[in-house]
Amino acid sequence: MRVYLDNAATTPLDKEVFEVMAPFMLEHYGNPSSIHAHGRQVRAAIEGARKTVAGLINASPSEVFFTSGGTEADNLAIICTVKSLGIKHAISSPLEHHAVLHSLEVLEKNGEVELTMLRVDAAGALDLAHLEATLSAQPRTLVSLMHANNELGNLNDLQTISEICQKYGAVLHSDTVQTMGHYRHDVQALGANFLVGSAHKFHGPKGVGFIYVDSAIKIHPLIQGGSQERNMRGGTENVYGIIGLAKALEIAYRDMDEHHRHIQGLKDRMITKLREQIEDVQFNGLSAEGDKSLYTVLNVSLPASEMNEMLLFNLDINKVSASGGSACTSGVDLGSHVLRAIGADMERGNVRFSFSKYNTADEIDYAVATLAKLYQKETV
Repeated sequence: MRVYLDNAATTPLDKEVFEVMAPFMLEHYGNPSSIHAHGRQVRAAIEGARKTVAGLINASPSEVFFTSGGTEADNLAIICTVKSLGIKHAISSPLEHHAVLHSLEVLEKNGEVELTMLRVDAAGALDLAHLEATLSAQPRTLVSLMHANNELGNLNDLQTISEICQKYGAVLHSDTVQTMGHYRHDVQALGANFLVGSAHKFHGPKGVGFIYVDSAIKIHPLIQGGSQERNMRGGTENVYGIIGLAKALEIAYRDMDEHHRHIQGLKDRMITKLREQIEDVQFNGLSAEGDKSLYTVLNVSLPASEMNEMLLFNLDINKVSASGGSACTSGVDLGSHVLRAIGADMERGNVRFSFSKYNTADEIDYAVATLAKLYQKETV
């Protein structure tokens, strides 16, 4: 048995998704910018996919733009908002994904924005009073705050954040990569200006994502070179990726309640069994706090041990795939910037388990038993 518990990094492709993608790999190969029949057929499929995504998030199709993934979408929202709207101040948090943090840090380094980082507590909860106080002093601001943290699983109160931003006329971008396809989003009710999705986080293909851009916001493109995506993103569209993304999101919405119940049950099972089998097990952030965290993510803190330096390696050789944090920083041994920001004990063994609809109770039991065996060996 090999157990895959790194679904926050990427998810397996759904067979239903592959089935709708395959014809656009092999048969429907026209360039969607071409005016002949081959091109028109593909263009119609892309626009059908756009309409599907827009309908699911309650947006207009003209507000949905396809990208290469979440990182490009985050960059587009942040960089183009600052450059197009002349915004000189941005607010974010030290817990954001590097796609957000690095974009803002480059803008700050170049003198294009003043950057304010919100205070966070030891559980990773954002100080929204700090957000409101900062906006009241500098209302013409870009606010970039994720819906859920990809490492801790903490859910932020995006509705309240949006209401605060609207009160002061701030532009709100939210990295919703970890919640898109797992929670329902209604952009009309929410009132955010930018939301982001990445297909491979909800059983779609890699290399494709989308961004919702509020029609009231007029920004220039990030990538030049063509009139694709209504002049917002140059380059021939990733046709079968877009088709797959729309189908994956459609399936996610269709089966969301069932999958939520199943995955939450697996997470609860792991929490219970870890507490039973490993002494002094803890959970980082709000990871084990029910509705305060993603049902797909559990960030586990294990007792201090020499073995912790090789924890992920030992899990891997015992056929359990898990992660220490964001997959985008794998191979860079700097530790988690998220755990450091909340003051977590870096001497402990910190590992992120993340679940999908394909995981089973037997896999959870095997992963916990493997961890317990490793720590029993350490204490013998």
